Amino acid sequence: MVYPIMQNYQVKKEVQISATGAQFDASLKENEILLVPILRAGLGMLEAFLDLIPFAQVAHIGLSRNENLEIQEYFYKVPNVSKNAKVIILDPMLATGHSLKVAIDRLKNDGFSNISAASIIAVQEGVDYIEKYHKDVQIYTANFDHHLNEKSYIIPGLGDAGDRLFGEKNSH
Repeated sequence: MVYPIMQNYQVKKEVQISATGAQFDASLKENEILLVPILRAGLGMLEAFLDLIPFAQVAHIGLSRNENLEIQEYFYKVPNVSKNAKVIILDPMLATGHSLKVAIDRLKNDGFSNISAASIIAVQEGVDYIEKYHKDVQIYTANFDHHLNEKSYIIPGLGDAGDRLFGEKNSH
């Protein structure tokens, strides 16, 4: 999944001088990479992305649903990176797309524009919802499942990805 996201990433090559005065060809990253897992579930994807993009910076956005199923932000922390950074939002399950839209909105309001999203499982309804509001955001997914049920869960899906990775949340 990382390869298609990074295939158009620009690397510039230039001659550098070592500390001993020898010349060598160096590959320098053109822009910074910012990985943004949506807490908690997105953390499950973070290590794999960092294994393949070890120079990436990491931001975090915490989103949850209230009793009315509205998305609320409870945490947002971004390191000091260029607004030209390539941003990759990590969210294993793209269901309705509402959480992803809120994350994209927040990052765009912060000045980021080069945004992609990575999911493991998605449904077409969620992809369509994101494309309705953010046509410029590339969405990458490993697999499509059939549909959403009346509770907006992916069918057949995996259940709550965050709970599967970290245990059920305490209601306190």
